[in-house]
Amino acid sequence: MTEQLSYEQARAELAEVVQKLESGGGTLEESLALWERGEQLAKVCQTWLDTAKARLDAATS
Repeated sequence: MTEQLSYEQARAELAEVVQKLESGGGTLEESLALWERGEQLAKVCQTWLDTAKARLDAATS
C-alpha cells in the first residue's frame, strides 16, 4: 500500500502521524505503530525526492 502513495499523499499522512505523536495520549503500542508508519512514509517521501533529484541531474547533465 505504501509504495502506491504519491509524494503528496505520503507527506500529508506523515504530517498527520507526527501530529498524533506530538499530541500524545495514546498507548505505548499505538505510539510504536504510529512511529513505524511514520518511518515507512518517510522512506516513501525520500524515494520520491531521490528519484526527482536523479531525473533533474540527468536532465541538466
